[in-house]
Amino acid sequence: MKSFFSANSLTRLLIITLLALTTASCGFHLRGNYMLPDGIAKLSLTSFDPYGKLTRMVRYQFKLHGISEVAPAKNVPNLNINSESQGERTLSIYQNNGKAEYDLTLTVNYSVTIPNQGQQTYTTKVTRTFLDNPLTALAKSVEQDELVDVMREQAAQQIMRKLARLTAVFNKIEEDKLDSQLKEILNEEDKKESSDETGKTIITTLPAKQSNTVIEHDSHNAQ
Repeated sequence: MKSFFSANSLTRLLIITLLALTTASCGFHLRGNYMLPDGIAKLSLTSFDPYGKLTRMVRYQFKLHGISEVAPAKNVPNLNINSESQGERTLSIYQNNGKAEYDLTLTVNYSVTIPNQGQQTYTTKVTRTFLDNPLTALAKSVEQDELVDVMREQAAQQIMRKLARLTAVFNKIEEDKLDSQLKEILNEEDKKESSDETGKTIITTLPAKQSNTVIEHDSHNAQ
């Protein structure tokens, strides 16, 4: 009689159960306006410019959303601000070919590292339209600096929104890893079963042949 569960079925059930327990162990708490995962209740912050305005704004978002900033360590999640850059795209020009209106874009590259799960790198962009008045050069410079600060604040908020989705991202990574492990285990099981089938020796027992018994009769010629 065949077993109701095969070895493959039991292995698959075990891995799926482990996957369910892994993904169900992550909790969320409302911090500020976002549901942030419990795993980043404490977070270290590193930056290419530790004292820059963008770093200070991200640090303010930490306080606003109840995240405790701690010193970097191997067992602590880390947010690293890799770079910040600005770009322009002309939308309209004056008759003298001077820029009249252009898009100002702030690009921030950053990465998030979760211990035992991995690292993900992200890019966030904020774009705003700016009017260039050549008659007020000094005021224009001040206005542009203020606009860039507003864009940095919006970039910091976008980083927080990305943190709120971190659990789903890393759970997907963990699911992919477990799925890969499951496939490897099942492939090994299939190879083992195939090897067992190939290596079987079939022994057939045939009934023993009956030996022919020769009975000799002494014949006496009567004289």
